[in-house]
Amino acid sequence: MTETIKRVPKLESNIIVGLLDSGIYADSPSFSDKGFGPIPRRWKGKCITGANFTRCNKKVIGAKYYNLENIGNGDEDLSPADDDGHGTHTSSILGGVAVRGANLYGIANGTARGGVPSARIAMYKVCWAGGCTDTDLLAAFDDAIADGVDIISVSIGGGPRAFFEDTIAIGSFHAMKKGILTSCSAGNGGPSLSTVDNAAPWIMTVAASTIDREFQTAFKLGNGMIAQGISINTFSPNKMYPLISGTLAKNLTAEEPYGNASACDFGTLSMTKVKGKIVYCLDNAGQDYTIKELEGIGVISTLTSFKDTAFTTVIPATSVDPNDGLKIDQYINSTKNPQAIIYKTRTAEISAPALASFSSRGPQSITLNILKPDFAAPGVDILAAYSKLSSVTGDPTDARHTPFNIISGTSMSCPHASAAAAYVKSFHPDWSPSAIKSALMTTATPMKIKDVDTDLGAGSGQMNPVKAVHPGLVYDISVSSYLSFLCKEGYNSTTIGKLIGGEKKYNCSSFKPAKGTDGLNYPSMHLQLKNNMTSISAVFYRTVTNVGYATSVYKATVKAPKHLSVKVEPETLTFTSLKEKKDFKVIVKGGPMPNEMESCSALLEWSDNMHCVKSPIVICKRIWYLD
Repeated sequence: MTETIKRVPKLESNIIVGLLDSGIYADSPSFSDKGFGPIPRRWKGKCITGANFTRCNKKVIGAKYYNLENIGNGDEDLSPADDDGHGTHTSSILGGVAVRGANLYGIANGTARGGVPSARIAMYKVCWAGGCTDTDLLAAFDDAIADGVDIISVSIGGGPRAFFEDTIAIGSFHAMKKGILTSCSAGNGGPSLSTVDNAAPWIMTVAASTIDREFQTAFKLGNGMIAQGISINTFSPNKMYPLISGTLAKNLTAEEPYGNASACDFGTLSMTKVKGKIVYCLDNAGQDYTIKELEGIGVISTLTSFKDTAFTTVIPATSVDPNDGLKIDQYINSTKNPQAIIYKTRTAEISAPALASFSSRGPQSITLNILKPDFAAPGVDILAAYSKLSSVTGDPTDARHTPFNIISGTSMSCPHASAAAAYVKSFHPDWSPSAIKSALMTTATPMKIKDVDTDLGAGSGQMNPVKAVHPGLVYDISVSSYLSFLCKEGYNSTTIGKLIGGEKKYNCSSFKPAKGTDGLNYPSMHLQLKNNMTSISAVFYRTVTNVGYATSVYKATVKAPKHLSVKVEPETLTFTSLKEKKDFKVIVKGGPMPNEMESCSALLEWSDNMHCVKSPIVICKRIWYLD
């Protein structure tokens, strides 16, 4: 968001965002409480102090830690303090105050500011060096709900699990019942399909997208060749160094190692050959740690995947295109004294947004006909606050400790979306979690920069928080609708009881049967084709609630590929009052999907000439799990 967007400061400062993460470094300038008024009266949480964490303030109003299973190696202090940096980074993305001149050793210099800088932050530390346990997560959810948070942000993943076994699904369901929206990261399993995490329909599942800058790191060879790679290299070498390839640096005296010397795999190289040199590694970014251990000066590696993401390196390093890598290798083998220099990283402007290569994709394996992720938010090369208790790389031998760091992941996109949800809620305090999520989904911008999996990875597209404040129509979902949906999905009173908790028994026969292909009033529409399906056939029943103008007429338009027929009944919705509800259905038919296609998509738009309410319709083949 820009700094000039419309806000409701009094209501925004009354919003409390809770994060389940690795703790928080409260002394960061991003968490200054200068100018903040009293803590909201409804806040019931606590501030637990400990090592490196002595107090909360009017910005960070709550902090707790959980280690109920006593995980870790015993040398971590029991404290809300962030020894890792992850929780500080996500917290400041969500609600950090504006800090001018933020940068990482001069890289990405500018103003760092959270999405809702007036909101209050509560940290629930559930992650330690040994991981994040289910017991701690459930306890943190319980406390966050009881403490009075408005939004819960969880940048934590894990493999897909049935809802009654999934701690985050259980905790977020309880939060939803209390009117609290939970936002979660989609996972970093991309570009592989069927890798999406946190796929429960009551969760807002967030993919990662690129932003309009790239961190480019140039290098120069002794023959005069100059080319650009990508990395976050804070070092500024001032001379050429000897250059060698992993192939030539192979340790010939050691036993046959497990690994590839040309890729500089650990244990394959000779320290004698590497020491004092820049090493060229074939198709293996991230070898800076290995080369540092061998007392090398720097690394140039080729990169065939994740070309959109820069990582901070422990020594000068850059990742280059394979074509440039070939030229480097030819140069090394053409001279007796190959040399190179790696320059400090510079920022370049690029086209954006695009779905991040690492961002997890659908289709999901738990609720097959619910499209996940829901939408995308910025998650690549994000500058935000960081804990001075950790080095910028997390390497204990790295002496660089800074107030800001640049990190990528759906862990970063999640708090962007959490902030957007809090922003919408500041205008509409009475909206349900599903209404807020619907507003963000139906006003999202479909990705213009696409790859073959974008429809399954970006959901409704790139979020637009400003438009989400005035969505026109929302797809609302009640608790009873979720229960009917679970019954349709095959859950019974026992499994639903495990998810819901409490003494009350839930009998599926007492609920109105869920209709349609997916059985839920979801803002997007999705069909997974079984392997033996020879045609496409789906019916989606939907209900929209008018939150735009009291008197309005919405007309439906559909954009669909030639082989897909999409019919909307009725094609016009006429409203005469606010909060009025209207039903419609979408009928999708088509022949068999072409063999070369994994997915296809259409787009439904409801428009009253002032609002455009968009719903993607995505059809795909089932990817890896058994029917």
